[in-house]
Amino acid sequence: MLDFLKSKKTVEARKTVAAPSVVTPVPGPVSKPDLLSVEDAKAMSVEKMTDLFKTHYNPGQLHFMKLLGFHKIKIERAEGMYYYDQNGRAILDFFGGFGSLAVGHNNPRIIAARKKFQDEQRHEIAMAFMSQYATALAHNIAAVSPGDLDMVFLGSSGSEAMEAALKVCERAAGPDRSMVLFAENSFHGKTKGVLSYTDGPLYKSEFKLLENGVKVPFGDIDAIEAAFKAHPEIGTVCLETIQGGGGINTAPAEFWQKLRALCDKYDVLWLADEVQCGVGRTGRFYAFEHYGVVPDVTAIAKSLGGGKCAMAAMIARTEVYMKAYGTPKTALIHAAATFGGIGEGCITAMETINALYEDNLINNAAEVGAYLKSELERLQAKYPDIIKDVRGQGLMVGLEFQDFSQTLPAVMRPAVAMLDDKLKGSLSGFMGALLLRDHDVLVAFTEYNRNVVRLLPPLVCTKENVDQLVGAMDKMMGKGVVMIVKDFIAAQVIEKKTKGKKAA
Repeated sequence: MLDFLKSKKTVEARKTVAAPSVVTPVPGPVSKPDLLSVEDAKAMSVEKMTDLFKTHYNPGQLHFMKLLGFHKIKIERAEGMYYYDQNGRAILDFFGGFGSLAVGHNNPRIIAARKKFQDEQRHEIAMAFMSQYATALAHNIAAVSPGDLDMVFLGSSGSEAMEAALKVCERAAGPDRSMVLFAENSFHGKTKGVLSYTDGPLYKSEFKLLENGVKVPFGDIDAIEAAFKAHPEIGTVCLETIQGGGGINTAPAEFWQKLRALCDKYDVLWLADEVQCGVGRTGRFYAFEHYGVVPDVTAIAKSLGGGKCAMAAMIARTEVYMKAYGTPKTALIHAAATFGGIGEGCITAMETINALYEDNLINNAAEVGAYLKSELERLQAKYPDIIKDVRGQGLMVGLEFQDFSQTLPAVMRPAVAMLDDKLKGSLSGFMGALLLRDHDVLVAFTEYNRNVVRLLPPLVCTKENVDQLVGAMDKMMGKGVVMIVKDFIAAQVIEKKTKGKKAA
């Protein structure tokens, strides 16, 4: 994103890794190093936070935060649809932690359930015993899952749930059917197994990954059948029901229905990745429910933790699970991880699922999501030279901008068109930065199609919240792209001058 703002001279820093220093053990009792307390962290200044982020966390990421102006903000608290910064400014959250905040920030009923659990000193880790909380959560997940998606594995992250899902599929399909079909522009996680089926050169880098994947265009049923015929070793189809990182890409109901039929015909297992689009986000608990079909295995995470903990789950059809792990001899091949069924995490997920239904959040996602999409489509009709497409389902919506040249006056387009590829993501970056700076609205971006702004607000989102977002975007686009660019560049110049004065 915003590559064109970088210096033309790119210097590749190659650090020679020094041999580890030798530390002489000090006899006697262990002394406490210079540690920060929780209260120290709470009181930390933005300047100190920036220094520690650069020194110990991710200096490269700080570069992009500075470009967008996000580095100036220290979040003090969060509630419902809002963050509150060090100055008390309320920031409307349409980022939503990449879909991790279905019930909103610090939902009172989630906090109350966790506090009661803590006050009663209930057990957290019960690996030697059956956990009433893990088994109750498994029951609830099975209860909201259609068909015979009844067997549950609990984990801590989307990557972990997807690893478990791929392993159960491979075990059930058999050793001769270990190939996995996946889609272009897919994102399934960053751990090395699922990274093998994630279509992202940035994330794959130069890691040595599995070589049993077959890639096809997303939503192309003919390409899938051709792959089945060409590669009888394919035992699993792994697809996001809605591609998140790919740019909020959807496929029609007909595709999913034909996919189910093809998988049955060729005896291939369908694994639906619902890590981002599941847990009520699209107006159904699972996005695939819109199409009247049921996969063989699915995975959820993100919002399952209620915004307060890391929780994930793999859910498999009973027949598939029993083929993989159904005997005492095979039961422990992929049994629960240490923190997979941790008590407080389980009750948090249980309360989250109950809240989705009892507080009408799934239906709200459908209603407010439809309003969000219609309002953005109204903007598209008003600014067709700026907005290329609006797509998504429920409160998972992508707003795609035109290539940069197409947003400019006609006389400027031919000269700029040759730079469109390098300028991808620039307009979404400008808009995101200015929405935050001038309108107190936070939005997200997508990994692969950088022209797309990703909107994944909490499911407590109201039509008034939508009006604030759309009104801000309307006001910005009404100025024209040239003025948007000028505003952004002016902010960068002011930032540099301010930094120079402080240094002096």
